[in-house]
Amino acid sequence: MKHGEIWEINLSPTIGAEIKKQRPAVIINDDAIGILPLKVIVPITEWKDRFHNAIWMVKIEPDSENKLTKPSAIDTFQIRSVSTKRFLRKTGLVSAKVLDEIKTAIKAVIDTD
Repeated sequence: MKHGEIWEINLSPTIGAEIKKQRPAVIINDDAIGILPLKVIVPITEWKDRFHNAIWMVKIEPDSENKLTKPSAIDTFQIRSVSTKRFLRKTGLVSAKVLDEIKTAIKAVIDTD
């Protein structure tokens, strides 16, 4: 489980508006950080046109590297740490460009300068 990989993850159970069910997610934490069996992830959901102006949503098109099956959105507003026990299988990898877009979106969400 490494930085930039896409894994199918079981995010249920959840509470309220938290993104739920089994879905792909990108691991974003630095591989050298942390001693607990946790990973920091951002979940992936189906792209919807209403996300176009949402600065926290990173659009990602399917390709041979990420192995997604449809245009998708990486939802950086739903960033979280999850147990590695939730990880089901590795499905792909995001590009360095997409990782940079994720970092930019996260900075907007948490307002870092």
